Amino acid sequence: MRLLFLGDVVGKAGRKALIDRLPGLRKRYDLDFVVVNGENAAAGFGITEAIFQSFIDAGADVVTLGNHTWDQKDTLVYIERHDRLIRPLNYPAGTPGKGAGLFEARNGAQVLVINALGRVYMNEIDCPFRAVEAEVDACPLGEVADAIVVDMHAEATSEKQAMGHFLDGRVSLVVGTHTHTPTSDDRVLAKGTAYMSDVGMCGDYEGVLGMDAEEPIHRFVTRIPRGRFQPAQGAGTVSGLAVEIDDATGLALRCEPLRLGGSLRPAEPQFWVD
Repeated sequence: MRLLFLGDVVGKAGRKALIDRLPGLRKRYDLDFVVVNGENAAAGFGITEAIFQSFIDAGADVVTLGNHTWDQKDTLVYIERHDRLIRPLNYPAGTPGKGAGLFEARNGAQVLVINALGRVYMNEIDCPFRAVEAEVDACPLGEVADAIVVDMHAEATSEKQAMGHFLDGRVSLVVGTHTHTPTSDDRVLAKGTAYMSDVGMCGDYEGVLGMDAEEPIHRFVTRIPRGRFQPAQGAGTVSGLAVEIDDATGLALRCEPLRLGGSLRPAEPQFWVD
């Protein structure tokens, strides 16, 4: 199975890059399943129903979220209408929406997608490790799910790495989101789980984490906020991780980063390029 995970979409630049490129990527790589993290898609803060639908229309199978899930207040209502919009699993019981879902890929495989929120340097929330483990135990790889994808939306690299090793051999992919900067540690772990500490963002890398640089610089220099962060409006880069999954085991055979457009050095998964 060919799976592509695309990192946090930030603002208009990220949306445009994603919508312009994803249909061609699905065709070029003959992708079976695509997951997109969309928690910064609406001017950098949350996601609207219309933006979510535009990602689905462009070719995303599932959209995951993170700590900005509720920044657009109507998300509390419309998230109940969309099974393919996944918020963090470890919110308290009774939170609207779902933190995981089982979806059919284009090749007929059943793919479990889980979104978890880290706790280090972030707001207190239920334990992501126990929450994810319970979901994986309820829908085990090779028995119910043909592939399992875990979006670990967290600040600390250590927490993401711990999740990767905690789930190694039990899921197909653990990928980090939230910090908007692609790391170089993409690999398949010892027991067969693909891993990357942060997949990066879909957005303008000439800003600061996808935001126009002026306000973040002002706050660092003066320690005084002057206004709201605004997304950078330059050319967007699409950043992601391509994963080839063994149909027999559900574990990863190989993974490589994808970076196209904008200002970063381009990268393509060579195992899918003739």
